[in-house]
Amino acid sequence: MVELEFKAKTQELIDSLKSICANYGLGNDGNEFKIITQIFLYKFLNDKFAYEAKKIDEDVAKANNWEKSLSDMSEEDYEMLQLQMSADTARLEPQHFISYLFSQSNAPDFAKLFDDTLIDIAIKNNDIFAVKTDGGAKVVLFDRLSQYIADESKRDDFCRAVINKLIEFSFERIFDQKFDFYAGIFEYLIKDYNSNSGGKYAEYFTPHAVARIMAEILVPQAERGTVRDVTCYDPSAGSGTLLMNVAHAIGEDRCTIYTQDISQKSSNLLRLNLILNNLVHSIPNVIQGNTIYHPYHKDDEKLKQFDYIVSNPPFKLDFSDYRDALDSKENKERFFAGIPKIKPKSADKMEIYQLFLQHIIVSLKKGGKAAVVVPTGFITAQSGIDKKIRQKLVDEKMLAGVVSMPSNIFATTGTNVSILFIDDSNDGNVVLIDASNLGEKVKEGKNQKTVLSAKEEQQIVDVFNNKDQVDDLSVAVSYDDIKAKNYSFSAGQYFEVKIEYTDITPDQFKEKMQCFTNNLDSLFEQSNELETDIKKQLAGLKYE
Repeated sequence: MVELEFKAKTQELIDSLKSICANYGLGNDGNEFKIITQIFLYKFLNDKFAYEAKKIDEDVAKANNWEKSLSDMSEEDYEMLQLQMSADTARLEPQHFISYLFSQSNAPDFAKLFDDTLIDIAIKNNDIFAVKTDGGAKVVLFDRLSQYIADESKRDDFCRAVINKLIEFSFERIFDQKFDFYAGIFEYLIKDYNSNSGGKYAEYFTPHAVARIMAEILVPQAERGTVRDVTCYDPSAGSGTLLMNVAHAIGEDRCTIYTQDISQKSSNLLRLNLILNNLVHSIPNVIQGNTIYHPYHKDDEKLKQFDYIVSNPPFKLDFSDYRDALDSKENKERFFAGIPKIKPKSADKMEIYQLFLQHIIVSLKKGGKAAVVVPTGFITAQSGIDKKIRQKLVDEKMLAGVVSMPSNIFATTGTNVSILFIDDSNDGNVVLIDASNLGEKVKEGKNQKTVLSAKEEQQIVDVFNNKDQVDDLSVAVSYDDIKAKNYSFSAGQYFEVKIEYTDITPDQFKEKMQCFTNNLDSLFEQSNELETDIKKQLAGLKYE
């Protein structure tokens, strides 16, 4: 009940902030998402600080006014309190608290105080909370938010409206909630800012069904709690949905996240997702930049290798500007199967997923596991880069299996997708699943989407992990079987063709044959009549 109540209150706060933005002319504005996500984050960090302080200091917990209790502390005691807080708690001073801003909300030039507070928090927490670019610059936690209000005379009122809303309730009672709670809150928070499928590089938000299936197969229930101190990587991370699911399966305190994504917007959303999910320690590894052109994560000069990799890379993208630069001696091992050629009349359809997939294979540790979303056409292509990648996975025994998903599993694209599972420890059978007939078609806005039930998701996971063979759903085949089928990863090509036989008596056979003969006689008769009619029509035609 408490969870439902706080989820409703949290959603109400998000809706209220969006309403404030709309009232000040920022509804559907390109900067609205920055304001909403950063204000939400400020509130979250403020209340997390209060929660941690009360856990550590009994006097603060019992005080009628915890903010005053903290303000009255000596500088030395306050510093000691902060040192005892969990590493994912922002360092705040009493003048940073929401209650302090609320007490000053009628002061002149309040918007400047509001902005200065956010910037000061960002500076004080830069080492932990800043996202880096591939050039080394830091993307700080907060912007000067009032600057997005074009009319300067309305900035103070806008900031007052925000603070008045933030003071109304506290998040403190939700910090013991688990992953599913925060996943739902994050989805609600960004749902209005996920309309362009992640811009050029990636969807901000991968469907939960895909993310859960990937996590449950990469980290089966039997292995949970046994994995520790591992690295997880996504080279086209978006807002991090795939990584959050895998990190939760492993244990947030047992893994370190590494990411790269070209989009500043999605990198900021990813940072927020990491904060919500107790993965603040991984924020320094969040890089905004072009993974294919400038891969950031390296050990010395070689690509860094990871224990787990998950990715939903872009499928098509114009990278003709730097395509030739990729064709270098340094990249020979990285792009072992080749680099897609420039398409003069349709450069925007260059298959960039082929580069991401090769990058992922080379970035995987010996004994590591990966799950990658690919267009289903990849699994059967008879030549070119796709075929070479598949050959490597089979010849080097690196393939765990493939799940071909239903069409429209992503509401924003009609492209059929499959999930490719890579695991070089799999020297047994490979699991191929055709889940294309599962799911229910539903309308989502103007788009049609296929939604898998929880039972269907679990069926896919169980069949894969147990290597079950289920009629018209799955097969478990050897590497030699795959070679014999020209390296096809399509389950349907391995399904047994079944011919049903029915026992009948000689009289029944004679009766059926007579029936077939009568039908044929009737069809021949109709054909003769039609032939005669056509000839008559042709004879009646005259030249005029």
